[in-house]
Amino acid sequence: MAETPGTLLLRRLRRQKAGLISAAILTCLALAGMAAPLVEQMLGIDATQVDLLGRMAPPSPAHPLGTDELGRDVLLRLLEGGRVSLAVGLAAALAAAIIGTTIGLVAGYRGGRVDAALMRLTDGVIALPLLPVLIVLAAVDPRKLGLPQALVESEAFSLIRIVPVIALVGWTTVARLVRADTLSLRSRDFVLAAIAQGAGPARIMLRHILPNLMSPILVATTLSVGAVILLESVLSFLGLGIQPPAASWGAMLTNAQELIGTAPALAIYPGLCIFVTVIACNLLGDALQDAFDPRRSRIP
Repeated sequence: MAETPGTLLLRRLRRQKAGLISAAILTCLALAGMAAPLVEQMLGIDATQVDLLGRMAPPSPAHPLGTDELGRDVLLRLLEGGRVSLAVGLAAALAAAIIGTTIGLVAGYRGGRVDAALMRLTDGVIALPLLPVLIVLAAVDPRKLGLPQALVESEAFSLIRIVPVIALVGWTTVARLVRADTLSLRSRDFVLAAIAQGAGPARIMLRHILPNLMSPILVATTLSVGAVILLESVLSFLGLGIQPPAASWGAMLTNAQELIGTAPALAIYPGLCIFVTVIACNLLGDALQDAFDPRRSRIP
């Protein structure tokens, strides 16, 4: 019996050992982040609780990884930071994928002046110096944009703001990939048949071309998650990302930079989490790329 495309894809994925290990690591990190409230209840500690009398405490049963410069539990801060960093990475990567897919799909299908204009826009965004642009966007005072005062002063606003900031400059790779595949797909027989039956451009793009673009979009989105987490960490390290009392791995590195000589573990823990997460995202993206495109894979 012939294998279905889904079964064949799963069989290729099972052969990608590095990808499976990376997926397991990312799953464990996500589950650990979601379990942060449960760990708080088990330890009877609040992740944001400041205890100046318990500063820089070594690991103990009450604090498995010790405490930081303000007496907060390091393990809970890591779990909370992981939840924030992974949420930002996934949300910003998905937002960038939606923007890039829309621009690339329209440019590839319409062609002509529309394609030229959208691709010049893409080239312009690519030409921008990424980090300075992100710093400028993150430093804009939201009060001057007319946003409600209650929203600006909420603890979750820094998390909400950083997602569109990163997505606005992170969509170019997806746009180029989608445009290239759309240029190839629009001349296929099934697209020409849909045009002959009177289907409109929107229906053709959404019902006939977009489903065939899911594999490159999925791969590019997976690969961009690690890059987004790095960007969020950099912005938080510079004080422009996730704001206290919310935790993120980048913010933890910021707090630990002045204590690197006396308490290096405070920098090692979040740095190691960022390193492992980014490597796992990249390896998973490579595994998905090999599984979707068997010509790239060395596995027969």
